[in-house]
Amino acid sequence: MVSMEKDNKKITPREVDFAKWYTDIIKAAKLADYSSVKGCIVIEPNGYAIWEKMQSILDQEFKKLGHVNCQMPLLIPENLLNKEKELVNGFSPEVAWVTSGGNKELEEKLCIRPTSETLFCDYYQQHVKSYRDLPMLYNQWCNVLRWEKETRPFLRSREFLWQEGHTIHETKQEAEEETLNMIDVYHRFHNDVLLIPSIKGKKTEKEKFSGAEYTLTNEALMYNGITLQSGTSHYFGQRFSKAYNVKFTNRENKEEYAYQTSWGTTTRMIGALIMVHSDNYGLVLPPKIAPKQVVIVPIGNSDEITSLTEKYKEELEKAHIDTYIDNSNKSPGFKFAEAEVNGIPIRIEVGKRDLDAGKIVLVRRDTREKIEESLDINIVDCVSKLLKQIGEDMYQRALKRRNELTYVAHNLTEMENILNTQPGFIHAMWCGKDECEEKIKNIKGCKSRCILEDGEKIDDKCVCCGEKAQYHVIWGIQY
Repeated sequence: MVSMEKDNKKITPREVDFAKWYTDIIKAAKLADYSSVKGCIVIEPNGYAIWEKMQSILDQEFKKLGHVNCQMPLLIPENLLNKEKELVNGFSPEVAWVTSGGNKELEEKLCIRPTSETLFCDYYQQHVKSYRDLPMLYNQWCNVLRWEKETRPFLRSREFLWQEGHTIHETKQEAEEETLNMIDVYHRFHNDVLLIPSIKGKKTEKEKFSGAEYTLTNEALMYNGITLQSGTSHYFGQRFSKAYNVKFTNRENKEEYAYQTSWGTTTRMIGALIMVHSDNYGLVLPPKIAPKQVVIVPIGNSDEITSLTEKYKEELEKAHIDTYIDNSNKSPGFKFAEAEVNGIPIRIEVGKRDLDAGKIVLVRRDTREKIEESLDINIVDCVSKLLKQIGEDMYQRALKRRNELTYVAHNLTEMENILNTQPGFIHAMWCGKDECEEKIKNIKGCKSRCILEDGEKIDDKCVCCGEKAQYHVIWGIQY
């Protein structure tokens, strides 16, 4: 058996090869593995436990706002997809088709869902008749398939897990409020739970979701300065309703097209956790998202050690702090390294030598700092305070890193120098023309991440053409 201590040392240093470091973390922490299905991954129990925690927290937030969960079919008939041309054009290169069932060729081919707007619209068309039926606030947790050319675990795989919210409303105002509320949910989740500083804004016309009137986005910056879209919320207005003939009788007893929204986020959040917080020793997990927040490692098996570790576990679990005792038949060094590579926020070591000295040792995963505490401490208060401190420190470190990699560019030369030296978030003014956005994209694939609608004016000129600027935009290279 390969020792865990050696396994930790197999992680390529982040500063040597960031991409290799990222995949090494995934393998060492047993989050995911490659499968025989090209472009698809196996999400292992450690990775899925993180996704379950994300699901649980987000699902509660959705339900607080009145949303309910449902499930739509996996397959979409071609004729249904073709009713919304913008959607078809947006997803056409990524769509996978089913053309036969058993030994029989299908009369109409079926698309494996890349997203579910068409299915929800088909449902709404049958069930929305009056303003009294509205709103319908639906969400589904499911998998989707998109035929990506280049894949990377969690960040971009052909099949991935996500949630997609689809809501339908009586008025434009109500639908736009929904769109704004949901981007706020994602923003709070990233900042308060994942401890990833993120920025809200509006996508440019070129970068918005196909078929939407506009798209709001939550954008985050990874440790290496590459950006990651981290949740989007789309206002559809009546576009899909008109394409699918979703009408209702309004309060004036007249027929009207309904107003719709859609919003979603995916398992790529696990990739973001790795790339923002982890280090060369393995995974580092924020306390609120860690499936297990504390591991107690007994060093020895005396009655005194067993009694104390079980007492600690019981008290911590009663306080709703997820805790386990590592009673596996492994060396203490292996257990320490395993907890470290798996990102357990706090490790408590209980050994005879420490007990004889009247103390225990707590180890922070984020800083690897060892803290000695007296045996008579209140373990719940001690751990609770430490978890809170870890969370605050992790967020501040991530914020500091993001700020270090945030730049301002006044012209294309400055933008090129930044992108060729150390990429990050680049604040620059834009005239609003597609040709300027396209020209900037030619520099290492740099794209507009979002328009800051309340962003202060940097200067009067477009960073690209030098003509009058209209928008303050954040730019960056994306995953």
